[in-house]
Amino acid sequence: MAFISVFDVLGPNMIGPSSSHTAGAAAISFLARKMIAPPIVKVEFILYGSFAKTYQGHGTDRALLGGLMGFETDDTRIRNSFQIAQDRGLDYRFTPCTTETEVHPNTVDIRMENAAGQTMVVRGESLGGGKVRIVRINGVEVDFTGAYSTIIVVQQDKPGVVAHITKVLSDNGVNIAFMRLFREAKGHTAYTIVESDGHLPEGVDAPLRNNPNVQDVMLLEP
Repeated sequence: MAFISVFDVLGPNMIGPSSSHTAGAAAISFLARKMIAPPIVKVEFILYGSFAKTYQGHGTDRALLGGLMGFETDDTRIRNSFQIAQDRGLDYRFTPCTTETEVHPNTVDIRMENAAGQTMVVRGESLGGGKVRIVRINGVEVDFTGAYSTIIVVQQDKPGVVAHITKVLSDNGVNIAFMRLFREAKGHTAYTIVESDGHLPEGVDAPLRNNPNVQDVMLLEP
């Protein structure tokens, strides 16, 4: 017997006409903003497929901008995202891309820059029903949804780093639901992504950073 959740039937609470083009878009940028230290001062949204063709008429542009400013999918401020971003001094632009076609039809690259000059590029896909997937961080292919409490460890691909991560999480009582390693190439930058079905302990990022091959740690709560 197939299982169908109430969420699949009713869909998400949202502002806008389309769960893929508005709720999903807002969810992607809401996730992306958690991966860079605030405040974000500049952002470019590069849109692919259906996003590139309909982003203005379906409100994808407002949803992406609103999510980046911390508005959840049902936040009525999404309607006024442009004015709010202007008031906050956020430099933003939308760039449709029609040359790269081998992508999911609802795909966006979010290029962010914060006040310290740090930059990050996150690629997300809107899957329908408000569900999303992050598939690339700074050019490295990854795969997670943000539905779980998520730890992202940016590291050098060296022996012992994964063992360090699992020991820290075990010592802090983190129950691992999923754990995967993604890397550019052997010995280069890698991302260990850990998803947990419980809340992450406060300060767990500090001991994770206590390894010479760990470059950064990001904690994302749903």
